[in-house]
Amino acid sequence: MVGDLGDIVARLLAALPGRWFAGTSPNLIGLLNGIGTPWAWLYSRITYVIQQTRLLTATEEWLDLIANDYLGSALQRKPGEPDGAYRVRIQGALLCEAATRSGVSLGLQALTGTKPVIFEPGNCRDTGGYGGVAAESPAGPPGMVYGVAGGWGSLELPFQFFVTVARPASAGKSTVAGYGTTVGGFGQGAISYIDLGLLPGQVTDQDIQNTLHRLMPMNAVAWLRII
Repeated sequence: MVGDLGDIVARLLAALPGRWFAGTSPNLIGLLNGIGTPWAWLYSRITYVIQQTRLLTATEEWLDLIANDYLGSALQRKPGEPDGAYRVRIQGALLCEAATRSGVSLGLQALTGTKPVIFEPGNCRDTGGYGGVAAESPAGPPGMVYGVAGGWGSLELPFQFFVTVARPASAGKSTVAGYGTTVGGFGQGAISYIDLGLLPGQVTDQDIQNTLHRLMPMNAVAWLRII
C-alpha cells in the first residue's frame, strides 16, 4: 500500500546503489525499517488530515466541526447517527433552496418525509374566492368549499403564513412492552415510558422548528403546527 512501512522500505532499497549490497540483509532491512517507520507514520497523518479538510471524506468529530463552521448549532449530529447519514444532511442543508415558499416546503419534506401544508392568508391561491369552483392545482387557485378547500384570507397579516407539519412515523422501541401486555407492570418488568425524540435518528419537534427557522425569510413570521 502506498505510504505504508513496506512501501517506504522498498523505496529506500530502490534508492541504494546495487553494488553496495550483494543481497538482502536482515540487518539492512532492520535499519531501513527504523528509518522508514516515522516517515510511514507521517504519511498516514498527512493523508488523514487531507481527508478531514473535505466534507465528502471527513469523519468523526471533524465532520461535526465542518457542520459547525458552515451552519453553527443549527444542524447537530443526532445520538448514534453515523458519519454517512450526517454527511447527507449537511450537504442538503448547504445546497438547499431557502427564503422561498418552495424552499420551506422542500426542506421540511426532506426532513419529515411528508409535504407540509402551507397557508398564506394574503395569497388568493391559498384562500380561494367566492364563486371559484376549480380544483386546487399549480395552474390556478383552489375552489372554495367551507371546511374543505380554501380558507379565510386576511390582508392584516402581511408576511405571515401558517404551516402544518406531520411528524415522521417512528419504529418505536422493540425491547419494551406496551399497554395491555402481561410482561411488565408498574416499576417492574419489560415496560417503560419512552421518549421517541431520544431515539437515534428520530426527528424531534425541535428539529422541525430549527429547519423552518433556517429556511424561512428573515422578514416573515411563521405559525407552526406539528401533528
